[in-house]
Parts: sequence; C-alpha cells; structure tokens
Amino acid sequence: QVQLVESGGGLVQPGGSLRLSCAASGFTFSSYAMSWYRQAPGKERELVADITRNGGVTNYADSVKGRFTISRDNAKNTMYLQMNSLKPEDTAVYYCSAEYRAQDPRLRGVKYWGKGTLVTVSS
Repeated sequence: QVQLVESGGGLVQPGGSLRLSCAASGFTFSSYAMSWYRQAPGKERELVADITRNGGVTNYADSVKGRFTISRDNAKNTMYLQMNSLKPEDTAVYYCSAEYRAQDPRLRGVKYWGKGTLVTVSS
C-alpha cells in the first residue's frame, strides 16, 4: 500500500523555522522524483520545490528561494523541507508528492500524494 505521510507542521512565529518530513512506503522511493507543494486558503495549489531521484538537482519557487531547502534520504525513504525565515504568506497546507521517473514505461506518469501538514506562520 502506497503511503506518503507528511509531518513537522505547526504554528511558528514570523522569522522562525520548521522542518517538514515526508515518509514514503509501498513503492521504490529512489525511482521517483519528489516535490513539495502548498495550498493556502482560497488559493491554488503551487509547487514549492522539487528534487531529482538521486537528490542531485533541486528547483525552488521564486517565493522561497534562499529560505527553503529540499533534500532526501533514499536509505530512509524520506524527503525533507527545511523552512527558514518564515513569513505569514508561507501559511498553507504543505503536501509531498512522488512522480515516477525510472525506466518502466508501465509506470510513466504515476504520481502519488500525501494528505498534507498545516504550517501556520503568525505572531
């Protein structure tokens, strides 16, 4: 059974830090590129950051560049998002996502989602 379980969300003051984790199970983690998305109240879901299968390449939304760091540990089947210098506009539900990027054509386009963790930045 495929599972992506986010954790680490909570309430933090502006300027503070949080570290989100996404624990994966039920699929071959290293065959999937991983991403963090977020959805703020009343807004569309947006891509925050993504990372390639081996962690060698990362990309960030302009709004989080220099403040957030995405990483992964394939030995632990876990992805992380270190969030520093948090702003009220970072308040959202954060979701992790896995998209198949290996060689099996039968799995092309397969994408999994977690249920999200809420991050609230407020004084």
